[in-house]
Parts: sequence; C-alpha cells; structure tokens
Amino acid sequence: MDSDQANGNVLFVKNTPLPGCIFPNFLDRLMQNKFHVSPRYLPRFIYYFTLSTIMAPFYIKERLQFDAHIRETKVSKHPLFIIGHWRSGTTYLHNVFSQDKNLGYFTTFQAYLPSVFLTSEALFKPLVSSSIPKKRPMDNVEMNADYPQEDQYAIGAFSPYSYYNGWCFPQNMEFYNNYVCMDNVPQDEIEKWKQTYLYLLKKITLQQHGKQLVLKNQDNTGKVKLLLDLFPDAKFIFLYRNPYTLYYSMMKFMRIAIPRYCIQTPPTVHDFERSMMSLYTKMTKKYLTERTQIPPENLVEIRYEDYLKDPLRQLKAIYTTLRLHGYTNAKPAFSAYIASQNKITYDQYTLSETVKTKVEKEWGFALKEFGY
Repeated sequence: MDSDQANGNVLFVKNTPLPGCIFPNFLDRLMQNKFHVSPRYLPRFIYYFTLSTIMAPFYIKERLQFDAHIRETKVSKHPLFIIGHWRSGTTYLHNVFSQDKNLGYFTTFQAYLPSVFLTSEALFKPLVSSSIPKKRPMDNVEMNADYPQEDQYAIGAFSPYSYYNGWCFPQNMEFYNNYVCMDNVPQDEIEKWKQTYLYLLKKITLQQHGKQLVLKNQDNTGKVKLLLDLFPDAKFIFLYRNPYTLYYSMMKFMRIAIPRYCIQTPPTVHDFERSMMSLYTKMTKKYLTERTQIPPENLVEIRYEDYLKDPLRQLKAIYTTLRLHGYTNAKPAFSAYIASQNKITYDQYTLSETVKTKVEKEWGFALKEFGY
C-alpha cells in the first residue's frame, strides 16, 4: 500500500485491536498465518504480544470469578442490531441510540478488551484511553473509551470470526472476509461463532444489568439468519448509502486504517479495492436474500442521506416501527447529541468516469435496489 511508508504508519504501535486478543486466540491467529510477521512491524507485534501476555492472568481470574454467572445470564430482551456496510452511517446512529439510558451497549473499552472489563477496568481502561486517537483519522468523529463501539472487536479478541483480523493479517484477508457471510464455512465453525457471540452478549448484558442491547456490527449484515437463530425476535436497522459515495469513503477508510492495524505488509491499493468491492457485493446480496426472514415489524431500512437531513424524525419513526419505548424521555438527549455533530464536515467527492464504470459494473444491483 503506497501510503503506508509515506505516512509513517509503521511507527504506530497502539491504535489497533490485536492487543485485546486473549492469548490463546493471539497464538491461533499467528498459527493461521504461519507466524508470518513483516520485519518492519516487529515493534508493533512485540507490543501486541506483550499486552496479550500481561492480560492473560487477569483474563483467567475474570473467567474463574464470573464464567458461571455469565453463562447463566439470559439475554431476555432481544437485541437491536444496527447493520449496513462500513461507511454507511452506522456509527452516527449507534452513538445517537446510546443517549437512551434504557439501552445498553459495548463501550470502546469493553469492545477492545472484552476479556477483562468486568474486573480490571481501573487498571486497563487508562491504557485503552491512551491508545486510541482523540478523533477517528478517517472522518474526525470523536473517540473515547466510554463511547459506543462495534462488538466486532470483541468477537475478534476471542475468535478468528472477525473482518478486522484480515486488516491485521492482510496477506490472509480473503480468508477472514469469508467469515462475514459464513458462506462455505464448516458448520462446526458456525456453531463456534454462535457460542462466542452469545457468550459475549451475555457478558455485556450482565455488566449492563439486563438492559436491551443496541449493537452496531457491520459484519452482521451478512449474518441475519444466524442472528435470528439466536434471537428470533431481534430487531434490525439497516442503513444504506449512495454506492458511488460509499466507494470513495471506503477507499479512504482502508487507506488510513489498514496500515495502522497490520503486522504484515499491506496489499496494493488495487488488491484491497478488489477485496472491498467483492465483499460489499456478497454481504449486501446476502442481506437482501435473508431480510425476508425478519418479521416486517422488526425491520427498518434507512437511506443514510435521508437520516442526515432529519435525524430526529427518522429516530421517532424507528422507535414507532420497532415498538421501542423511551423516545420521549430520550428526545432531549438525542437533540443535544445531534446538535453537537453539526460542526462535522463531510467529504465531498467528484465522481470520475473510471469509478462510475466500476461501481455500475460491480454494484449495479445495489444502485437499482436502493434507488440511486
């Protein structure tokens, strides 16, 4: 990736999810990649390995203390899943929903270090706070250890079933991409994913005192049927965005993020463009096929551009359609948060003929389906 050396990203050692891996999973990821670590990323690897090793006894202590209790915990209030492709507005919506005190969610600390958040917050939360940037480098959205975060990081810390593992080990990116839709994955691995996810959701439900969870996880866009197996009455909000704009936004995202995550030499821009476009096609088509299994009263689909024009109106419609309680009480907090985002500027892209042709060739089905 051409921008890696130019931006000096090789010197970043802390802004990635791998340090949060439980030690057995960290070793497993290394074995899956035949212990291939690019020499230039050895400082980053040493940092990951050291933190994962340091956390191991705290993880064991937490399991001994809480595992039985976690497994007995019931996720009695079926979760609200925010899904949609990366760069489709899922973070914004997740942050707004977090203003409703009736809802629970993973914080950045909990998602990054899911193995120790019940017993070792005082020790490790400052580490997370010091490791994350004040704002996301791809869009200047504020970051904080207490802000909502996608649970994909938590899954990746416990298992291989995470898209972001492919950014940490980009030479094996397609292998990890395969876990997004779980197509051509052995049934026993699908069952392991279910067990891992359910365990993590029970754990955060315990920590959140039984609140209904609002979960943002783009990977889940390709797993609707599996989620319904776990939670038949789950509620879904699917966000979609103009595919032309999403292409540019996603390319910028990957150029910035992959060099900060990886411990292997990143792929060329052409390679990760091809990977990104293929995965969008697979997960979007999978969603379009599986959404028919969601009861109509449990699904809301939102065009991101419409949401930006009138967030409160869209929120009220979501609460009404999904029969969620608490909109009136949470409205002042929603309004305050939305007002705080008014200063954020959004990138403007000029559509080139080259990109227009690519998008229409690969994502023409989405242009037609979503009315762009």
